[in-house]
Amino acid sequence: MRFTTLAQWLAFQEQLHPVGMDLTLERIALVADRLGLRGAGRPPTVIVAGTNGKGTVATRTAALLQAQGLKVGLFTSPHLLRYNERIRIDGEPVSDAALCRAFEAIDQARGEDSLTYFEFGALAAVWLFREQGVAVQVLEVGLGGRLDAVNIWDADVAAITAVDLDHQTWLGDSREAIGREKAGIMRPNRPVVLGEPEPPASVLEHAAQLGAQVLRSGRDFALTRDATTLRWQWQGTAREWGVEGAAARIDGAALLNTATALAVVESLGLARGLDDGVVSRALAISAPGRLQRLHGEPEWLLDVAHNVHAVNELARWLEAHPAPGAVVALVAVMADKERAAMWSRLDGLVDAWVPVPLDLPRALPAAALATELEASGQRRVSRVDDVAAALAEATRCAGPCGRVVVFGSFYTVAAVLEQSQDLAELALSGQAEALGGAGEVVHAL
Repeated sequence: MRFTTLAQWLAFQEQLHPVGMDLTLERIALVADRLGLRGAGRPPTVIVAGTNGKGTVATRTAALLQAQGLKVGLFTSPHLLRYNERIRIDGEPVSDAALCRAFEAIDQARGEDSLTYFEFGALAAVWLFREQGVAVQVLEVGLGGRLDAVNIWDADVAAITAVDLDHQTWLGDSREAIGREKAGIMRPNRPVVLGEPEPPASVLEHAAQLGAQVLRSGRDFALTRDATTLRWQWQGTAREWGVEGAAARIDGAALLNTATALAVVESLGLARGLDDGVVSRALAISAPGRLQRLHGEPEWLLDVAHNVHAVNELARWLEAHPAPGAVVALVAVMADKERAAMWSRLDGLVDAWVPVPLDLPRALPAAALATELEASGQRRVSRVDDVAAALAEATRCAGPCGRVVVFGSFYTVAAVLEQSQDLAELALSGQAEALGGAGEVVHAL
């Protein structure tokens, strides 16, 4: 064995390939075929793409399948605190030992071919799913779709969530161009679930060219709320379910994402074990850090929103759920993001700002972010030296009746959870109120 610990394997993978992101499929496909991961006997496969929302759709699809007694493998990215979070079997992260076994097999199979960090992870997920005999595997796209590593597998059902501007350098500078990249996960004559009512025309055109079976939100399925009973009703092509309890508190983009997950399960033909109670329990589960509410004094709201589309959804939620005290934004963003529209959308919804210093080359320095926020007209902008000081300042500004909103990137949420064990345990335990926001991110963020 080349390495004996997970940390050693991950450090090796980070340095192996000349570039961190290499949007080609030939190398990973060769290694997958050497390992026998794409041939006969692979389990039914769901692939989920989209600018925002794909992590929630993937997680809830897996939960709905698992709730029926199916053994389910789930691959998502990135992780919050531990790499193991990326690969789950029946909801549980795989062990360090299991990952090391998978990485060793992949390393031997690749020969002289190099792989990226993300490609190693995608292969490890499917290798472990095969080893453990999962009944269904759910794979979340990292970036784009057409050239993403998970697209070497054929989707029995593809799902595309909201499409918006992000990663324009890689995917194009319009919704149509980005939609075309995400449409690459479709397969001829197989279902594709479109999670937004008005997807880009490029997505619909590609589906028509392939003869894919299109299921479109608002036309072929929908989740609607009874204003009297506060109960949600999902209606699909052949089935319907009621949603109540914790799951019924979702709204906005989370509503579309939840409806999409239900449509995916129906399209797979694996919904026979679902009834209203099973659906409600399964949908109470969501990916941590996606518009996740942690009750306390002050209240904490964790959201990995990192682009304008996701911040719009965060702002909409804040408008609909005002806090009794001050709202404090604990924020850090990547320097290559469009930011002015974010600050404008949150104007009047945030009472104080605390930029978080992140030790990342791509992160906008906290001092520069503070200056930018002040220039945009935001008042009460604090300057602190480290993450610990940022948490203390945000808590002080919010007071016991306020709310601290952590957003801007996956790294922002991760940095806060790494600093506070109490918040981390609550966020990752499933006990927090997971509202399933729009702010999903990709492995490159």
